[in-house]
Amino acid sequence: MMLTSTFRDSKAFYAAAGAGDLTREKLREVPDQVTKARESANRYQGEVRENLDRYRDQVRHTVDRYRGELRENVGRLEVKDVPGAAVAYVTNVGTRTVDFIDGLAERGKKVVHREAEEIAEITERPAPKPRSAQQKRTGAAAKKSQS
Repeated sequence: MMLTSTFRDSKAFYAAAGAGDLTREKLREVPDQVTKARESANRYQGEVRENLDRYRDQVRHTVDRYRGELRENVGRLEVKDVPGAAVAYVTNVGTRTVDFIDGLAERGKKVVHREAEEIAEITERPAPKPRSAQQKRTGAAAKKSQS
């Protein structure tokens, strides 16, 4: 088996191709998103300022309330529960990471195979036959006689 086919059969190769394709897709969306965000910011700028002034005191009160609740809950935290919570969190992150990489690999397979088919089509087309010097002269003479 050739090195290129071994390399192409690896999940990392397909995941990298999928990541590149996903990046390309998302970067194409950026200009439209920036334009929409700019329009929204201009449209709602005055309304946001009014709301900030109106709700400033309410937000301060809510933050103070949550600070008090947080202080109470920190006292209830038991150290023996931390490792179990950490394991659950890391397991969840690991599972989601594997799913994400598998998704990129599947996307990459599609991209690689699509590109390979396009290259095969290009290489299978018969190349245009080069014109001989006699044909070029005959063609040039025909053009001059038409003028």
